[in-house]
Amino acid sequence: MTSPRPDRVSVRAPATSANLGPGFDALGLSVQLYNEFDAAVRDDGELRIRVEGEGAGEVPLDRRHLVVRAMAEVFDRAGEKLPGLDLRCVNRIPHARGLGSSSSAIVGGVAAAAALLGRTGPDGGPDRDWIYQIAADIEGHPDNVAPCVHGGYTVAYRDGGSWGVARLTPDQRVLPVLCVPGWRLSTERARGLLPETVSHADAAFNAGRAALMTAAVCGQPEALYAATEDRLHEAYRAPAMPRTLKLIGDLREHEKLPAVVSGAGPTVLVLCSVAAGAVTEDSPEITRQVDSIRQRAGNDWDVRPLHIEPAGVRTPSPHP
Repeated sequence: MTSPRPDRVSVRAPATSANLGPGFDALGLSVQLYNEFDAAVRDDGELRIRVEGEGAGEVPLDRRHLVVRAMAEVFDRAGEKLPGLDLRCVNRIPHARGLGSSSSAIVGGVAAAAALLGRTGPDGGPDRDWIYQIAADIEGHPDNVAPCVHGGYTVAYRDGGSWGVARLTPDQRVLPVLCVPGWRLSTERARGLLPETVSHADAAFNAGRAALMTAAVCGQPEALYAATEDRLHEAYRAPAMPRTLKLIGDLREHEKLPAVVSGAGPTVLVLCSVAAGAVTEDSPEITRQVDSIRQRAGNDWDVRPLHIEPAGVRTPSPHP
């Protein structure tokens, strides 16, 4: 669907947690922590970038910037040249922590470019299916891209020459709690530790647990502890993040909480839940679980309870 082209757009793209234990490169969850991007067209063709928050003073401020690269790809596919821009990035998603910061930048850039080209979805908002295809092409694997675009809980997969996704609504009794360390780990390093082959038994185990994870997140949270067991990637990555795996082991063994590596790590994701009703910040069950996490994590981890983001990428305030 084509709409009039604005000369300025604003985009908000959420953080994500991928894999969720057994769902390697397939399962993902969107959480309420956001990067925001404002892009205004310049008549002089110049590119000016301002970065605030995470990555300020570190990321390139030229056409190598990931948001700009994503925008340029969209304009190139449309047969047009990327115009001059004033781009402001307000980054709140920590870099290299397993929270989808790169996917947020890519999705934000694709969504911003789509909006500047006047491309919208049937509801007048982002054309999510179109954004997802391009963003997953750029990222190379869809597990973080899918929940960033669509929100909620997603199952992403390759469908012939395109990318498929099933988006499901998580149970209101589930609350993600992130334990974010002060140190970083590149996705490339984490992936480099994985073996080229795994046993049939381990593959079968993970297939069952990944199926159970979908049931657990979307209606049976009492199954989350069993559903978060993994045999395909977490143990292999332990040499690169021993403190992450130790915290996960402590939370699972001593607190019986469903803790996993978030994405490629080193952040730990804990899927807390209540027995009945929707999650509230002052729920005694949630308070007890979060307090237990904080005690096990200590001062080296930033423990962040965050609600699930239901809608994914948004263009909340397009400017004509």
